[in-house]
Amino acid sequence: MPVSVDERGAAVASIPAPTAAEKAVADALPIEVSAEAAQAAIDSVPLWFHTFSLNGGQFYTHGVARDHRYRLPFFPEDLSGRSVLDVGAFDGFYAFLAESRGASRVVAVDNEQYRDWVRARWGVELEGGEGFRTIARLLESDVEYRKLDAFELDELGERFDLILCFGILHRVENPLGLLSILRRRLESGGEVLLETYGVEDKSLEDAAAIHVCESGEVYARDDFVYWGFTGGSLDRLARIAGFAGATVLDAPMIDGHPRIICRLEAGAADADGSLVGAASGAEANGNG
Repeated sequence: MPVSVDERGAAVASIPAPTAAEKAVADALPIEVSAEAAQAAIDSVPLWFHTFSLNGGQFYTHGVARDHRYRLPFFPEDLSGRSVLDVGAFDGFYAFLAESRGASRVVAVDNEQYRDWVRARWGVELEGGEGFRTIARLLESDVEYRKLDAFELDELGERFDLILCFGILHRVENPLGLLSILRRRLESGGEVLLETYGVEDKSLEDAAAIHVCESGEVYARDDFVYWGFTGGSLDRLARIAGFAGATVLDAPMIDGHPRIICRLEAGAADADGSLVGAASGAEANGNG
């Protein structure tokens, strides 16, 4: 149901200003445009997830993400000649950042199911992809955007040197299936940079456990967070999916929420190119 003008005004008024932390993230990708163009861009999108720095940092989009600074130390400084796939791109900040750091080809995909999450949590109606399109125009970007579910990535028909999978794994019903698909889309010698929801109880590491979340347990009015992962559970899932394993890079507590970021490296392949230990295509079916 569309949000009325009065409802939308109240919803937008409840959206917090971008945090200093997210402004620091945004400053990694400064976008030089006029003040008029910056304000017009901000106003053209009902709700931003990512914060973007416009007009020398004089303007910032009102991104609702709170603090993603912990991702940046592990994001490659130089991507020259490498191909990058950003899975669950939303407004596309990391896809555009990859392009700015020299990536030869960048593809950003999102099934735009975040529209349901935004409607439920903020009461705002999005068309889908408007934030991405707005920034792409400002940057005159060559990043290719595809409205595509993560479980349909094989339709791309190509492999990538680096795959970014931020904030997605804990929101899919079949995490092993998604990891298997990511492995198939990875070039030999490539890597996946994966960030997801962690666990507060670090004693679960010894059991390589996965925490199953109650509906609304993690975020109010958000029923789409299903899992909390330990480093041990991610490593085992990654190996089953055909990776060499998962190396934990950091496991910070952000605003009271455990997060975990790791690197998954391509594993061995059989002579015919099939993956050793990877889940079958039937097992990879799911609903993002």
